[in-house]
Amino acid sequence: MRRFTSLTLVRFHFVALLLALAGGIFAAGNLAASPLPQSQSKQAPAPPPLTVDRDPVRSPDPEPAKASPSDNTINKEKGGFVLRRDVEEVSLNVTVLNGSGQIVQDLKKEDFHITEDGVAQTLLSFQHQDIPVSIGLVVDNSGSMYKKRPAVNKSALDLIAASNPQDEAFVVNFADEAYIDQEFTSSAGKLRDGLAHIESRGGTALYDAVVASADKLAADAKRPKQVIVIITDGEDNASNLNLEQAIRRVQQLSGPVIYSVGLLFGDEMSRSEVRHAKRALEMLSAETGGIAFFPKSLDQVDQIAAEVARDIRSQYTLAYHSTKPSTEPGFRRIQVIAQAKGQSKLNVRTRTGYFPSVKNPAKSTAAGKPASN
Repeated sequence: MRRFTSLTLVRFHFVALLLALAGGIFAAGNLAASPLPQSQSKQAPAPPPLTVDRDPVRSPDPEPAKASPSDNTINKEKGGFVLRRDVEEVSLNVTVLNGSGQIVQDLKKEDFHITEDGVAQTLLSFQHQDIPVSIGLVVDNSGSMYKKRPAVNKSALDLIAASNPQDEAFVVNFADEAYIDQEFTSSAGKLRDGLAHIESRGGTALYDAVVASADKLAADAKRPKQVIVIITDGEDNASNLNLEQAIRRVQQLSGPVIYSVGLLFGDEMSRSEVRHAKRALEMLSAETGGIAFFPKSLDQVDQIAAEVARDIRSQYTLAYHSTKPSTEPGFRRIQVIAQAKGQSKLNVRTRTGYFPSVKNPAKSTAAGKPASN
């Protein structure tokens, strides 16, 4: 090791002294240029209070969020870097019919092809089994339904009886307002009691009841697969929302499959009213991947209930990650094609599309007052 002589030490201390003096002059100059912070100077902004409204349901056409051009973020994890992309996971309940209208149940994952806005998507998961479902029974309680309700209630309970024992359901009775007369339950007895709350009166606020029920499913359902069954005998004449707004709201929620039963027989309605009511129920069902039924008498409702139960139990569940970032707004149109060897042209029924949505939608109370169990 090199040893310091006395002369070397003197030189060393002299250089150190010069450096210290220079540093002091530089620091003094900075202090003179920048005034000392005062006690009343601004502090870092506090985070917003938790009481601020954070409704996670997007508006139909939200402003795009600011992001990097590629919408990619890089996160450092355990010494490495992981590239993540903000994309939407899309789940579809799909019914496949052959040319004779019979349900096809022997398809495989490779038999399905999905496009979103014309762009091919990669199918990530495929499931075809009887999985539990969350069901909203939405039943018209207007004055014209009074004599029909006993038969309707029986058919609704038959549908539940034909379902998976792990299914859960709630009951909404609606006239000019919608009321939850039974919260989510797997008890047939409680559902029977909820359906028995018949106070037929007022008009028909169908669209409001559908949206309130879709909100409830989004907020409270325990099952990812969700269904609404509508039973009504008339045209909407009391809702705050119109048909297009109701469909849009359900699509924003990436909401349930809607099955509609329109009891449009009899002389209570004009041809124009029947036509409008039929169109509304067909659109609600078609846009969400369901189907609308129009029996010619109450005797056919039981058969329809069995068909709805069979359709729910026979669906394929497909999922993919959208190639578009979830921050990109606007409606995404979906097309699913099924092709298999030995099968003629197959008809696929699923929802027509969706709006990118934020998870964990806010709980809604729009469906009216909850009944005690």
